[in-house]
Amino acid sequence: MATRPATLKKLLADDEAEGQVPIDPSSVDAEPLLHGVKFSWASRDGVSFGPKGAKLPFGSLRLDVGAAIATAEGAPASAAASVNGFVELAPEVEFSYDGRNRDHFLGLSGDWTAQWELKGRAAGGVKQRIPFAKLHADPVIQVGPVPVVVNLDLTLYIQVEADGRITLDIAQNVTGDFRVGAGYTPGKGWAPVSTSDVKSSPVNATVTAAGRAQTALGAEASVGLYGMVGITADFAPYLRGDAAVTATASSKGTASVVGTLALHGGFDLSGDLQLQLSIFGTPVFTYRIPLGRLHREWPLASSEGGATASPST
Repeated sequence: MATRPATLKKLLADDEAEGQVPIDPSSVDAEPLLHGVKFSWASRDGVSFGPKGAKLPFGSLRLDVGAAIATAEGAPASAAASVNGFVELAPEVEFSYDGRNRDHFLGLSGDWTAQWELKGRAAGGVKQRIPFAKLHADPVIQVGPVPVVVNLDLTLYIQVEADGRITLDIAQNVTGDFRVGAGYTPGKGWAPVSTSDVKSSPVNATVTAAGRAQTALGAEASVGLYGMVGITADFAPYLRGDAAVTATASSKGTASVVGTLALHGGFDLSGDLQLQLSIFGTPVFTYRIPLGRLHREWPLASSEGGATASPST
């Protein structure tokens, strides 16, 4: 006898469901991908776990990480590259279903706090993306008599891009929130939702030599139903540093050096709607539907200085 999966329409019929479901931190399975990653959480009932648990906002997860990254060829030992920091997040799954009007929505939102520091001279010419932890949860939403299992997967990562010339010691604090998802309305089809409000604190920076480097601490996420991926998203707050040096000299013995430094914070938020959302019983094309890309950048700090030398008389 041949069988096939039931669609959500057949399971839920004309029932309705709507709401934001906070992820209980104690229900999250955490898998460290690097040695030394520390996992902490504080639940809304005051229970906490891990070395940082007691200091966390209720409902938050925290992961602390420190990782060596590829160092530029020829860099001295003192310029060995590394990233250290932590991320705190309180994810919520958003799900709505209206069997009569056929309005549906699936998405992910949450609060985000991160702090990280990049030191040394990172290797140039390659984007270093280092996953350091995987998180998984299966919250259940009750729709009438039917339990709807929502699957959430998060992969947290560090990413570094550099030209291999600049040596940095920079740190940044980021706080904010994000929301990404897709909603279906009869007659209009699927429409993306992508918003974020992120703020960066002032940073301290020490820079040696000219060059460019950018570092991000972000998350890849997927939200689905009954084990089938529906929404994928990538949220990546970043810090970018650019330094330039101009030197001039003449046969008369005069010389000058001018240097500039500019630091920018920003974030990228992007996502895709997956084919598997045909489980809703609504028409979806047979490929990924981009949910758009949200990009923001703002200046954090800048400096400019110079020195001139003349021949002695």
